[in-house]
Amino acid sequence: MSQVDRAAVEQAIAQYQDPYLKTDLISSGCLRRLDIEEGVVNAELVLGYAAGSIVGGIAQMIQTAVENLDGVTAAHIKVGFEVAAGELQGKVPALANVKNVIAVASGKGGVGKSTTAANLALALSREGGKVGVLDADIYGPSMGLMLGLPEGTRPEVRDNKWFIPPRAHGLQVMSMAFLVDDTTPVVWRGPMVSGALMQLLTQSAWDELDYLVVDMPPGTGDIQLTLAQKVPVTGAVIVTTPQDLALLDAKKGIGMFEKVNIPVLGVVENMAIHICSNCGHAEHLFGEGGGERLADEYGVDLLASMPLSMMIREQADGGKPTVIAEPECQISMIYQDMARHVGARISQQAAGQGMPEISISDD
Repeated sequence: MSQVDRAAVEQAIAQYQDPYLKTDLISSGCLRRLDIEEGVVNAELVLGYAAGSIVGGIAQMIQTAVENLDGVTAAHIKVGFEVAAGELQGKVPALANVKNVIAVASGKGGVGKSTTAANLALALSREGGKVGVLDADIYGPSMGLMLGLPEGTRPEVRDNKWFIPPRAHGLQVMSMAFLVDDTTPVVWRGPMVSGALMQLLTQSAWDELDYLVVDMPPGTGDIQLTLAQKVPVTGAVIVTTPQDLALLDAKKGIGMFEKVNIPVLGVVENMAIHICSNCGHAEHLFGEGGGERLADEYGVDLLASMPLSMMIREQADGGKPTVIAEPECQISMIYQDMARHVGARISQQAAGQGMPEISISDD
């Protein structure tokens, strides 16, 4: 029996190129353990992002590659994941029991930001992450409705100080809607809104979260800038539509995060195409390719291009967003892919591999 060469085993493992890390698992430092004894190979690899739905397939592909090596009689490949904490901007302190804060933002309202935030959070949870959602839209909180929490839901209070976030579909959820009457408008000035959000963030007893998805208010005004400076955000996801006006406002959103040194993880393009439910005709109602051009311009990923779909809207309004309502449909698969991309970008940041540098010009 020929001796099994360790370098050959590592080369076989490196044949798998992770589509989210965009490199092989040896170069990305995922190999945790490699033992070779009498032709039997035991290897353990650990991804740095929530990827529960794909680790089994990755293990099988690597095992097949290793078993084809000369001298290998058996291979036992284990692939798992551990979510690491990404870097924070400036000197903003981390939140207790929260590894990563993901801000989902847009320059304007009406682009599907909250729906994206809800489905992103649910997709990260389905990948095995411990996930929470904070509805930071103090004036128009809707996350409780989208996640099916009944009207009148209130958080438990611990020691007269801590809010215990209610849970929905496996997510920990906190919203101003849980603290005020649904019919009472919030008539506050900017500093009061910022203070209320910080109270929700810092006085919520989050339970060991890998990811906290923050549904930011629309716009790029004083409130948004203040929140971006005070909230320990790991990275931001920018939501837009292909429409020129939405793209212009999305650029302002990217500029805001660039000014406070928050990495932009990528762009999500909603309402990219409409397919008629009667005849099947496909039409770009709001323009074509805008999200891709925006991502290219700022050197970030286009995380997803979502169709204009009545199903997405109806399921969110009904309290069961698409990822939960129809987890195996094509749209849910796009959200799952988006979640893995977001997680991988954060893991690269945590590993010190850096993020794309975003440049803003006056042109």
